[in-house]
Amino acid sequence: MPQYDAYLIDLDGTIYHGKNPIPEAKRFVHRLQEANIPYLFVTNNSTKTAEAFAEDLTRLHGIKTSKEQVYTSAMATADYVASDSFKKGLKKVYLIGEAGLEEAFTRPEIQLVSYDQADYVVMGLDRSFTYQKLMEATFAIQRGARFIATNADTNLPSEKGMLPGAGSLVAALKTATGVAPTIIAKPEAPIMQGALKRLNNPKKPIMVGDNYQTDILAGIQNGLATLLVYTGVSTKEQIQQKEIKPTHEVEHFEQWSIK
Repeated sequence: MPQYDAYLIDLDGTIYHGKNPIPEAKRFVHRLQEANIPYLFVTNNSTKTAEAFAEDLTRLHGIKTSKEQVYTSAMATADYVASDSFKKGLKKVYLIGEAGLEEAFTRPEIQLVSYDQADYVVMGLDRSFTYQKLMEATFAIQRGARFIATNADTNLPSEKGMLPGAGSLVAALKTATGVAPTIIAKPEAPIMQGALKRLNNPKKPIMVGDNYQTDILAGIQNGLATLLVYTGVSTKEQIQQKEIKPTHEVEHFEQWSIK
């Protein structure tokens, strides 16, 4: 019998580094597939669609993936807003983000509107962010719109170095308005609740990732076992300083048994 009945798995730093594959991670996912153990890739990245992530995993990394096996912070944010009780009926949203966020918010319960009509301001990473967008979002929040952020990641890894993440833009809007946003992505509860629901609420799930501050804390704070793999952000030296340790730690996935 497998020791865990479902896996929630981070992507960048865990399964790959940007466009560069991690061979042990590919073999790890293949072992899950062969054992018929359910898994879901859970990413804080809101810029790409689930279909785009699935295509990249299949084509670039040799991990055959369907869009149903990917859950992004954009999808989790749309799920959260659609069911939120702050505003009854149609949710009117002023959106700051890219294609992944726009697609996730294309649903009957939600209408994308200009800032002066918005009940919600939803912000993700937007590499076309401007002062105009910051100004409009500020006005909307000052008028009473609820401030929702896909994630608070300050940086994103890339082949060139650490890029500014969505959290850097969120911080600007928080500073301009004095309003703290509701954060959806890891380590917060909304994305974990949405991911577990998509896995039909397994009895013994585990959260897998390379970043203690997002992946591992997401598991700890939401009652899941955790597996930290030292292929990305967090180091052994950093983990030694943590009061609450991951349930499991491995250098790479070859050291992990799913049985």
